[in-house]
This record gives sequence, structure tokens and C-alpha cells, in this order.
Amino acid sequence: MRLIRNIFRRKLRAFLTIFGISIGIFALVVMGALAEKLTLLVEGGVEYYEGKVVVVGDSGLAGVSSPPLDIKLLREIEEVPGVARASAEASVLFDEEPASVNFGTISTVNGSDGRSEGYETFVITMAKGREIKSDDRGKVVLGWDLAKQLKAQVGGYVDVRSDRNPYEVVGIMDKTLTAPDNSAVMSMYDVQQLVADDLPDVVSASLNPETIATDFVAFAETGQDPERIATRIEDHVDGVEAVSPTDFEKQVKQPLDVFTSIIYAVALISLMVGGLSVINTMTMSVAERTKEIGVRKAIGASDGQIMGQFVAESGVMGLIGGIVGLGFGYVVATMGNAAGEASGNALFLVSVRLIIGSLAFAVVLGVVSGLYPAWHAARLNPVEALRYE
Repeated sequence: MRLIRNIFRRKLRAFLTIFGISIGIFALVVMGALAEKLTLLVEGGVEYYEGKVVVVGDSGLAGVSSPPLDIKLLREIEEVPGVARASAEASVLFDEEPASVNFGTISTVNGSDGRSEGYETFVITMAKGREIKSDDRGKVVLGWDLAKQLKAQVGGYVDVRSDRNPYEVVGIMDKTLTAPDNSAVMSMYDVQQLVADDLPDVVSASLNPETIATDFVAFAETGQDPERIATRIEDHVDGVEAVSPTDFEKQVKQPLDVFTSIIYAVALISLMVGGLSVINTMTMSVAERTKEIGVRKAIGASDGQIMGQFVAESGVMGLIGGIVGLGFGYVVATMGNAAGEASGNALFLVSVRLIIGSLAFAVVLGVVSGLYPAWHAARLNPVEALRYE
């Protein structure tokens, strides 16, 4: 209690100092929560691409914007040395006209021929209901966030693309904190029909929808390098682009790392301002308590005890500011996610490591900022300090 009383001897000054730290931690939490969410999305992509190669048309990533391919390419891909198994997939946007501004992942509908079973390591479990079966027609499984956005329940119906017939929801996937949370899964047949309907009439009229694939997933044999397999696929199969784990990191992960660094740099600048306010407050506190310091040293207090007292006070101010800033940051992140759920944009993730890191940084900031004033207090000559007015 004595420590708290010492901190709040000058209440307004103490509150302003703590407020300065709170603003910095608030910025760190909000910016950090945004970075955490984006990082998890990318980490999910990195995990998905591990040990495999995604084959798309000459443009596009993972089939979302690539031109349709012929499913017969599946056999050509499987004949490439190092490929253990290939699986055909079809993907299409969930909404015909997605929102023009989207800070999360774009909702997609995905279907697979099921040949990845036993090879796919990125396995998604079900929270409710069941998985899609190859012979399902007019049925859909929704990701966790997409189901929440649509207020969908197992056994109910949702509209997939505005002019389509409603689809029965047979399952809702567990939350993954990555792209599948905002996606849907249908049978390969149903997604192929949706892809065909999006093609120009002159193309779709002469095309069998069941021959359509938007991408293929090639699973590497044990001990094979996916990078080399990607090169072989592009050499052996015409008109395709093979996206390897390294390609994904270059296209997505590396730019995100730069963006994340900028986010944290902005937050750290705010924190530095809070640190300067701690230095100012503790320096003023030492000056006001010079005589008290002299008395303590005269009755036997060591330099270490004096220094420890002031370092503890600055550390506690950092902790209080950190708790307040974390609280405000958590509230803003929660409100931001609640507001964004309607459009599928849950932008923030206040993770455990962000909480612990923010509080630890606030304490360290307070301690480091208080070191010089504490050292100055410990170095005071007791005789001169007693004479100080």
C-alpha cells in the first residue's frame, strides 16, 4: 500500500502518466490483434501448402481466380515423378457480387473429388452435423464464421449466390481461425454446376460441367521436394501453374511480414511516448522526495534499496497502465469483430501471447524508464539531501 501511496502523491501527474502508457498499450493491443489475425490466416495457408503443390490455370492462386481446367489433367499430373496422388477440386465465389471492401478472406464454395483422403494433412473437423458426401445434391457444409454471418443452423437452408435455389445445411465446421472459417463445402458435382453457370454462354453450351476443375492438389511422395515437383508439373503439363509452399510464402507471407512490422512499429512509437512520461514523472518524484531519501539513507538504507523503491514504483505504474490499455484494446477489438461479423470480417484476434506480451512490455517499459531517476536517487549524498529544501 505504501508503494501505491507514493505513486499517487501527485494524483493528476500519476494519472496522466498512466494514461500515456495506456494509450501506447491500447495501440499495441489493437494493432497487434490485427496482426495476430492476419498471421493466423497466413499460417493456415502455410500449413495447407505443406507437402503439396496446388496446380491452377495460368493465372490465379488456388483456383479462386484461375480459368477452368479439364479434369482429365488429373492423370497427367499423377504421372509426374514424385507425385503420390492428385485430387481435382472446384471453387467459386460464395456471392456472385462480393463486397467491394473486404478486410478478411473472400467467401468461397469448394468441392473435391475425394481422392485426397488419406493424403491430406490439413484436416477440418465438424462442430455440428456431418461432412459432405460425393453423392449429395443441394446440400452444403459451412465454415464457423460464415454460418454465424448467415445465422445458419444444421437442417436449415441458405442461399448460395443470390439467384440459386436454397441449399440445405448439413454441417458446420469447427473454428480454425483461418480461411476455412469463411468458406463452404459442397459436392464436386454441385460446385461444377455453379462454375459452369458462371462461364459465358458460348463456352458453357459446348462444355460438360462434370469435366470442370478449377485446381488440382498434388501430394508429394515421402522424401520428395514439393519445389521440384512444382517445376516438373509445369514442364510436363501445358497451360498450368504449380504453386509450391515457397511460392505461397513469396506471394503472401513475406508481404504480410513487412505489413506486420509496420503495424508494430506504429504501436511502439506510441509506447515510447508513454515511456518518456514515466521518466518525467519519476524525475519529478525524486526531486520532490530528496529530503525523504536523505533521511532513509541516514538511517541505513542502501543505494540498492533506494533504487529498488523507485524502480518498483515505475514498474507498477507501467503495470497499471498496461492493464488499463489492455482492457480498452480488448473492448475495441471485440466491438470491431462484432461489427464485422455481419460482413464476415472478423479482423482482430486478442491472443494469449498478445495479452501476456502487452502486459510484460508495459512493466518492462515502466522499469526501464524509471532506471535513470532511480539511479539518480540512489546516488544522492545523504548530507546534501537532508539540507535540500
